[in-house]
Amino acid sequence: MPIINFTNPISVVVGVILFLLVLYLAKETKKAWIVAVMLFAFIAVLIGHTIEFATIAQQSEALYKVITTSTIYDFAFILLSFLSYLWLDQLEVKEGKRKSIDNSLAWFWNKV
Repeated sequence: MPIINFTNPISVVVGVILFLLVLYLAKETKKAWIVAVMLFAFIAVLIGHTIEFATIAQQSEALYKVITTSTIYDFAFILLSFLSYLWLDQLEVKEGKRKSIDNSLAWFWNKV
């Protein structure tokens, strides 16, 4: 069985609630590193699912499907975490009135 089974709806809801709470905390404190920790946690879960995927034999089609679905959810959470990190980094830059290292996504944030 996968370390975190995202085919279970309760696991997905808990993951989304945890992500939203961390995002709210980071937004209120205007600290982008808080979301970066969540991003690295999702990357670690993805690595765990990849290791499980590589070590299972083709003996169970159901287990293959569960790990594949969980990996897809991992990528979705990583994408959300990364975009949230970029957004909070932009807020942190505006709050601290300092220059951003790279402002290549300014066109995207102007439309949001």
